[in-house]
Amino acid sequence: MILAKVIGNIVSTVKEKGYESKKVLIVQPIDPKGKPLGKSFLAVDMAKAGVGDTVIVVEEGNSARFLIKEPENFTVKSIIAGVVDEISMR
Repeated sequence: MILAKVIGNIVSTVKEKGYESKKVLIVQPIDPKGKPLGKSFLAVDMAKAGVGDTVIVVEEGNSARFLIKEPENFTVKSIIAGVVDEISMR
């Protein structure tokens, strides 16, 4: 799993079969203190996240497909699995 910040929306009038009712967001990986790490990427939103939210992203095809509950032939790499309420480090 990856900790990330939602930094944008993707709007598409034409989508591949299976993506029709799904929201796609741009996420930026971050460290626990909020510092950006690496490149941003796209993720299908399953947690009703929005721009500015800190989220947990699953970035592995089989796990992502399981969370999205789509058939095996559905191609997906990254899923927003949850919105983070708080990060506590000791």
